[in-house]
Amino acid sequence: MKITDTHAHLYMKEFNKDVDIVIENALNQKVNRFLLPSTDTSDIPNILKLEKKYPNICYPMIGLHPNKISINNLEKKLNIIKKYLWKYSPISVGEIGMDLYLKNELISEQEYVFKTQIKWAKKKRLPIVIHCRNAFNYIFKILSNEKDSSLNGVFHCFSGTLEQAKKIIDLEIKLGIGGMITFKKNHVSQFLHKICLKHLVLETDSPYLSPHPFRGKRNEPKNLRIILKKLSQIYSFSEEKIADIIHMNVENLFFRRN
Repeated sequence: MKITDTHAHLYMKEFNKDVDIVIENALNQKVNRFLLPSTDTSDIPNILKLEKKYPNICYPMIGLHPNKISINNLEKKLNIIKKYLWKYSPISVGEIGMDLYLKNELISEQEYVFKTQIKWAKKKRLPIVIHCRNAFNYIFKILSNEKDSSLNGVFHCFSGTLEQAKKIIDLEIKLGIGGMITFKKNHVSQFLHKICLKHLVLETDSPYLSPHPFRGKRNEPKNLRIILKKLSQIYSFSEEKIADIIHMNVENLFFRRN
């Protein structure tokens, strides 16, 4: 069984004291690869250090998160992101997107940063990892306008409706499924069986969004086994079969370049 955590922030301060143990515990649970998305330019050096320490286990994803921009630093940070994208070989451009959870601030700036990074991803032929919070219509419009054969990726931490899921899948974007499907009142788990497994990838978003029964505690990649078990119940397939299908999804998206 091979399992990839397609979204884990193992470089964050929450893992400063025990990241090696966290990785070892995950490997013991057959979670054998970790894709590490940046949120800000300051994250990238620590991500690259983990890649160097754990080659073929930790993989960098480089991008600027919508919550990390302001009018004053927008171009400066984008220039840094671009330099890293061209100098190194990230597995993806991410995490990027839009976040309108608070006050719908900087909408035009968020759109500009998102579109700019999509264009870079297409030029580099890299998948994108999309952060979306209270911004589905904005993001879907942008993705629809940008769609061509070179655009693919993951809708990170998908928490939308079945209709929204189908719209994303139609754009050949996969759904990132994590700990939320284990929550008692999670609506995605109620319709997930209607979506073919070929459209899913697994993620923890560590250190965030721990699955039940560890909700509220620090999340770790080893907890992907809890999410896999929940998927097994939803689809009535063995964990091994689901892991094999999703492993191929990850291979095709992140590890087979055109």
